[in-house]
This record gives sequence, structure tokens and C-alpha cells, in this order.
Amino acid sequence: MNPMDLLKNMGQLQQTVQEAQKKLKETTVTGTAGGGMVSITMNGEFHVLDVTIAPEAVDPDDVTMLQDLFRAAHNDAAAKIREELQNNLSSLAGDMPIPPGLFGGAS
Repeated sequence: MNPMDLLKNMGQLQQTVQEAQKKLKETTVTGTAGGGMVSITMNGEFHVLDVTIAPEAVDPDDVTMLQDLFRAAHNDAAAKIREELQNNLSSLAGDMPIPPGLFGGAS
């Protein structure tokens, strides 16, 4: 590829990246665990926006179960964000394959 063509496309590429970043910030996903007893909503920057815990999930004699449900819901939401990142980056890269695990977590 001609280096001058690459330089001409840099501005367009930068704008495309900025649009993808904005879209990702606006993306929200919800991860759940325990059949929906615990749900966590996150945005594309991995910030937790909301946590919902069903009353029946709160057992003072089994706090460990609630901790496990919370962890599982968080991991579910994080996996969904990584999938969105993968899809957005793939479309930005002209549908070239993106290496699994690029954004952490299991591939």
C-alpha cells in the first residue's frame, strides 16, 4: 500500500475509532446468575451501572451463595462486554479475525 494513501486514510480511521468508542460507552449489557436472582448491568467501559438482587437470594445463613451469584452475574456481564468489543473491533478492522482472548477472559 502506498504510504501516502495510508496517511490520507488516517483521519477517517481516527474518526471511525472515535465513533466506535462512543458507541461502546453507550452500550449496556446485563449479566445474570441464579436464574435471574442476581443481575448486573455494565457499560462498555466495564462500569457497573446497576445491581439487582431478588429477596429470595438473600439468606443470612448462606452469604457464600449470594457472593457466588454476584460473581457469576458480573462475569456474565463482562463476557458480554468482551463479545461486544470483539464484534466492534472486528467490524472496524474490516471483518478481519480478532484473536480470541484479546480483551481478557476465557476464549
